[in-house]
Amino acid sequence: MEEKDFKREQEENKEVLEGEEASKVATEADETPEEAAAKAAAMEAEAREAFSDENLEEKQDKKDIAIADLTDRLKRSMAEFDNFRKRSEKEKATMFDMGARSIAEKILPVVDNFERAMVAAPKEGDGKAFADGITMIYNQLKKTLEDLGVKPIDCVGQPFDPNFHNAVMHVEDESLGENVVAEELLKGYMYKDSVLRHSMVKVAN
Repeated sequence: MEEKDFKREQEENKEVLEGEEASKVATEADETPEEAAAKAAAMEAEAREAFSDENLEEKQDKKDIAIADLTDRLKRSMAEFDNFRKRSEKEKATMFDMGARSIAEKILPVVDNFERAMVAAPKEGDGKAFADGITMIYNQLKKTLEDLGVKPIDCVGQPFDPNFHNAVMHVEDESLGENVVAEELLKGYMYKDSVLRHSMVKVAN
């Protein structure tokens, strides 16, 4: 192909391309205002569809479900922690009561010996000062036990109750009623609401 023919062919192709481009621009420029408005409305409709009420409601529902789930988990965790705290406090109180009860049981024989010593102590003379000291120590020990919740069981003159009394002797006494505690042989004690040691008693009639 000669150089002149090649150049002419390139010029013809260029004219065709420029004609197509010009035709496209002319077509877009020839749109009426109604067509342009319709095109814009269609684009707006597509945008709205992307954020439709259904999508928003679906997202809102998912968010509410997530919040409700987290709230439920938080409430369960708080309830579990509260139960754990109460259970721990109860266990601590139980352990304290067991320890206090065990110590009180070991101290009771000491209290018994103090009471026997007070009965045998002289009321007058040189030994009175010593007896007064024993009494003061006994009262201090008894006050300490009372502060811990240890109190003696009142039994003399009361109806016999096997829940609190341990009958070891029986006596006939017309001045007393039936099954009445006539004498206390060994003092019994309560620790709070439970029996620490039963009263050893003599029951009449």
